[in-house]
Parts: sequence; structure tokens; C-alpha cells
Amino acid sequence: MADRLSAVLCGLMFSSFVLLTGCPPPATTQPDASSTAGKASAKGKASATAKAKTPASSLEAARRGKAPAGGPLKDIYFDFDRYDLKADARATLKTNAGWLKANPSARAEIEGHADERGTNEYNLALGAKRAQAARDYLAGLGIAKARLSTKSYGEELPVCKEQNEGCWQRNRHDRFVVAPARSN
Repeated sequence: MADRLSAVLCGLMFSSFVLLTGCPPPATTQPDASSTAGKASAKGKASATAKAKTPASSLEAARRGKAPAGGPLKDIYFDFDRYDLKADARATLKTNAGWLKANPSARAEIEGHADERGTNEYNLALGAKRAQAARDYLAGLGIAKARLSTKSYGEELPVCKEQNEGCWQRNRHDRFVVAPARSN
């Protein structure tokens, strides 16, 4: 009983905090600093593909009032309330890993998205788990974690606004934004 009361009190305190401070910025992770330490910068040697029109993030596209531009890395999709990778998502990630291996100076930001069902906080956490699942899988395929960052937009930037399963499915995805290598 005491554990349940503690959980309820924690939930109320968190809800009060969120209400008083407003919506938090999207959850993000940065590349691991440990895996970039000691590596020489390949300044000026970014691949032409990564330097060419870099697709804007979903947030940048929304600010411009446009749909996000496509890029060389393809989106993956998730089932309702899940962040495990389906077989088709793993196949797409293998293709994405191939592109990243062929373009070693490119970095990728993995955006986690959710449909509108659930609270904002829950969907931000779910989007973060989805992005992290893709990051971990790509790392397992040999892509350095230092080249991968994650960000969760939760339900905030839907690609479809209708309230039906087909639309919700399109919103449950990870989007990959390619960025050129960082210069030191």
C-alpha cells in the first residue's frame, strides 16, 4: 500500500511539474564522446553525398510549413505501443547501415515518433525508446555510436493527422536525418 501511495504522489508531483513548466524540449542523446576521442578529424573530406542537400529535421520542416524531405536513409515503422524492431524494420536498417558504411563521414540523427494516443510524456518516452532501438541495432551492424544521435518528438510532429489506424501507423516511425561529419 505504501509503494502504491508513493507512486501516486510521485505521479502527482511530476504532473504538477510538467503543468508548471510547460512541455519539455524533445528528448535527445548525443553521440558517445568516448568513441570519438582520439580519432583524427577528416576535415574537408566529407562525402559529396552527405554534403549535398541534407534533409531537414522534422522540426525544421514543420517550422517551414512543409513535409520533411526524404533522404538516402529510409524510415522504419512500429506496432502500436511497441518499440521492438519488426523483420521489415531490421531489413531497412541493414540497408541504412550499408549506406552509412559507404558514406563514413556522414552522421545520422534518428527521430523517434509516436501516434497521438497516450499522454505527451508517454509518447516522448516511447519515441525515445524507438530511436534507441534503431541506434542499438545500427551499432550492432558496425556503425559507430559516435555517428548516431537520437531525438524523440513523440506525437508532436505527425505526418498524418486523421484519426484512423492507417494514419496512426504512418506516425509510429523512426525517421533518419543525415548530417555531415562534425568539424573539430
